[in-house]
Amino acid sequence: MVTILDTLNRPRDADKERPRHPEKAHRPDNPVQRKPKWIRVKAPTSPVYRETQQVVRENNLVTVCEEAGCPNIGECWSKKHASFMILGDTCTRACAFCNVRTGMPGPVDQNEPTGVAEAVSRMGLEHVVITSVDRDDLDDGGAKHFANVIKAIRQRSPGTTIEVLTPDFLRKTGALETVVEARPDVFNHNLETVPSKYLKVRPGARYFHSIRLLQRVKELDPAMFTKSGIMVGLGEERNEVLQLMDDLRSAEVDFLTIGQYLQPSKKHHPVLSFVTPEEFKAYERIAYAKGFLKVSASPLTRSSHHAGEDFAELRAARAAKLGH
Repeated sequence: MVTILDTLNRPRDADKERPRHPEKAHRPDNPVQRKPKWIRVKAPTSPVYRETQQVVRENNLVTVCEEAGCPNIGECWSKKHASFMILGDTCTRACAFCNVRTGMPGPVDQNEPTGVAEAVSRMGLEHVVITSVDRDDLDDGGAKHFANVIKAIRQRSPGTTIEVLTPDFLRKTGALETVVEARPDVFNHNLETVPSKYLKVRPGARYFHSIRLLQRVKELDPAMFTKSGIMVGLGEERNEVLQLMDDLRSAEVDFLTIGQYLQPSKKHHPVLSFVTPEEFKAYERIAYAKGFLKVSASPLTRSSHHAGEDFAELRAARAAKLGH
């Protein structure tokens, strides 16, 4: 059976001239393990999938769905759900889990906010996710561009709710404030993994800086929903995941996602375990007990998967908690 992951891992013609992950090439080859049956998904064939793809291409947009090789792209695009990746397709960092190209990015496309807003309008999106590569080369890490994209969507589609999935803006003074001031409905920043794995998995980032970033969002706007996610299967211990939950709750994070790490290529960090659906359900129960308003935990859970439906449930959970 041809799976969606097989399809996405084939190189595009534009990628054949240069290695996709030049900085990752020094890592030893790791054979990609065969995936258990609960992770395999079929390649997309829906006509609506093709329509979504056409809108993305016509507006010269980049999606994290494609760049990160998301296993849910067939389902999401067939429902006209897409997560737009702004600020280019080249990241200044070289995380060991990530399938996005690394290197020196090109200049920022100043027409991108208009293009994203046009795509959101044409697709009739009720909820949209905006993410980006890391842009350590920019003075503000791309924060103003995030704000411009949010503003453009608000002007073109005022009824659309907006979720941002941002970089950590490490050493970018004032960047977080710029994004929060643009008033997205959900502010998401992923921890990705437990702190003991950062040196190998996410070497350019700092765990407690990311925790503080999420905490600061609530200080700036207590009403803004905050969200974070991790992958499991990278060698983390169960007690480390539980401590991470406590760290996020100390920062008043509302929504937690937990998904299975899938190795994009043999150059990336290996999968050290496939967590069973039963173990994911156990994590979900514990996270709810710790006070998260919304938890999504399953092998195929990703930050942007079912984002619109999840946002509706998140709002309902807050209203119920407040007695409204």
